Amino acid sequence: MILARVLGNVVATVKHPGLLGRAVFAVQPVDAGGQDSGDSFLAVDHAQAGPGDTVIILREGNGIRQLLGDKTSPVRCLIVGVVDAVEGSGVAASWGGDRRDGSAP
Repeated sequence: MILARVLGNVVATVKHPGLLGRAVFAVQPVDAGGQDSGDSFLAVDHAQAGPGDTVIILREGNGIRQLLGDKTSPVRCLIVGVVDAVEGSGVAASWGGDRRDGSAP
């Protein structure tokens, strides 16, 4: 799993049948402090995320197929959670909400 920030929606007039009814986002990998870390990519939403959210992304096909209950799913990157805060290893960062001191809500 990786940490990423949702950059925005991806709109397609034609989608693979396995993507119908699912939101697709452009995401930017980030480190524990929220700094960009690598190239952006596309991910399918499974956690009701939105632009600007920091999310956890599963990037393993078999696990994704099990979560979606579809053995033929073409999805390789799936947003599985929205992050409120990251703590540990001397790094504390908070995204969203009203906590400005880096503590968990």
